[in-house]
Amino acid sequence: MTRGVEKVQVSGEELQVEIDASTEQQYVTVCGIRIRLARPYELDFEWIGNRTVLNQLKASWFCSKEGEKPMNPRLVGKPGVGKTALGYAAGKSIGLPCYFFQGTADTRPNDLLVTPLVVETSKDESKVEYIASTVITAMIVGGVCILDEGNRMQEKAWASLAPLLDSRRYIESISVGLLLKAHPNFRFVATMNDDASCFDLPEYIQSRLHPYIGLDFPDRSEERKILEVNLPFTDPTVLDYVADFLEVARKEGEDYTPRDGIHIGNYAGKLVDFEAHNGRDLDPGDAVVTAVEQILGIRQARFMKQILWRERAA
Repeated sequence: MTRGVEKVQVSGEELQVEIDASTEQQYVTVCGIRIRLARPYELDFEWIGNRTVLNQLKASWFCSKEGEKPMNPRLVGKPGVGKTALGYAAGKSIGLPCYFFQGTADTRPNDLLVTPLVVETSKDESKVEYIASTVITAMIVGGVCILDEGNRMQEKAWASLAPLLDSRRYIESISVGLLLKAHPNFRFVATMNDDASCFDLPEYIQSRLHPYIGLDFPDRSEERKILEVNLPFTDPTVLDYVADFLEVARKEGEDYTPRDGIHIGNYAGKLVDFEAHNGRDLDPGDAVVTAVEQILGIRQARFMKQILWRERAA
């Protein structure tokens, strides 16, 4: 660790993580300043979708030689196709803790760094506590930072990340006078929605976020597995109908996502279970029609009605 004229320079791998025994909260101390770290995100699931894009993401992070730097990919696709889940699955598959940062239009540069927070310790006393963002925490412990919906952030927020996303791999936090170099195990990925509600990335940021990995809709068999994993208690017939509905709707040009399918299947399954609990029968296909009407809209249910009409006419 070296001290410059105005700031402390330190690498994440040099810092000793301390754990508060009473709260299990993690901290690091830099020149007398105690910084509270964020907690990693834990999910219990396996990646069901496209294995090719999973391997492409892992390959962009792969480093086989000393001093080699990982790339900073961006995952791009429609909202709800599984970009965040893909980033998480890739991080866990290489044994690293995963941290999320949700990008928004009002994200400030300091939100990505270390924030001083005044905490009341008693009625008449308070103290300043320093809180590390999930980005800073991942840089310190050597984890994966998944910056979700990055193209919702404005340029001034991205500017603070510029030196992190090139060969320098560091961030400056003026609030604590710290220049932090990323741990060698640190990995970064940004997810971005392919829609018109987002900002255009500045060129100097786009040039740092490579490769571009596009995530498309899963095929019918993958979709069925995704539904089953996310809705393990739902009637399998309901899940079959939902997978059929999504396949037919997409062929007609509708961009309904796996997330839409999960909501439809969840609600349709609950309708069937509720009616059975009260001694009544509800056809799973009719339940899916109702779910589509109430989640996507009445007009959108025509695809499901076509499926049922063909099935019942056969």
